[in-house]
Amino acid sequence: MNLTNLEDILKRQPKFRLKQINEAIFNQFIETWNQASSLPKDLRDLLKKECSLEIKTKIFKSADNSTIKAAITLADGEITETVLMRHGTRNTVCVSCQVGCALACDFCATGQLGFKRNLTADEICEQVLVFERLLKPENQKVSNIVFMGMGEPLLNFDEVAKAIKIINDQTKFSIGARHISVSTVGITEGIKKLADFPLQINLAISIHSPSDTLRSRLMPINQKYPLSEVLTAAGEYLKKTKRKLMIEYVMLKGINDSPAQAKELALILKKYLPHLYFVNLIAYNQTERFQGSLPK
Repeated sequence: MNLTNLEDILKRQPKFRLKQINEAIFNQFIETWNQASSLPKDLRDLLKKECSLEIKTKIFKSADNSTIKAAITLADGEITETVLMRHGTRNTVCVSCQVGCALACDFCATGQLGFKRNLTADEICEQVLVFERLLKPENQKVSNIVFMGMGEPLLNFDEVAKAIKIINDQTKFSIGARHISVSTVGITEGIKKLADFPLQINLAISIHSPSDTLRSRLMPINQKYPLSEVLTAAGEYLKKTKRKLMIEYVMLKGINDSPAQAKELALILKKYLPHLYFVNLIAYNQTERFQGSLPK
């Protein structure tokens, strides 16, 4: 899908055309310009040539249809993935912000792919659009967005910020800021930027260990952003925003799940985060490389 040249196309059109087009794309969730019946035929023909709505997608569904993965082929042939998680009428889309990831967390399948490139705001938003189109026949919509897919959001801050504003925009997806969450491994510069971000989105920080020694083995980025710096930035974020923070902790049997480590985690969080946080314990899905024990 390519919407980047839409404003240029509409320069000679009445101003209300943009409103009509936003309504067609982001509310009616049209898949071809032929479905935009409110637009004149000559404009539809022009848009077909200059502004494709096609999103090349392969869909994979779980047996109970509660989880749906979409693999999207981008214009340059790269592939990114996004997942819809369904709980009743709550429809959460887990979006990717990069093709691959540079962080190489030892337990993460995406980290084993390496980094290829950042996604644009349009490429991030089309992941949401895929599932809006899929849910439309059921008269349901996407209700929540989590930036927890491929890549590190705060290493693509500008495009992620643009995408969040589009997702929140009342003339587009119109998803409330408090229904949008960004997950980071602890890029402190990005955490500081989010503290000043104009929308009240949610922040989640992946810790996965109460000690620097183990965290560095699991997450090499800890050597650049150690726990003390990450949690200091998190504490400053809390003081500035007064918004509840999620601490993410993936459970790795025999590695980071002992009672002693739980107590150590509680102590370090209490030291740096005086209030307004909770810990989300995450069940681990094994990858081919990491089967639940540290490599030698």
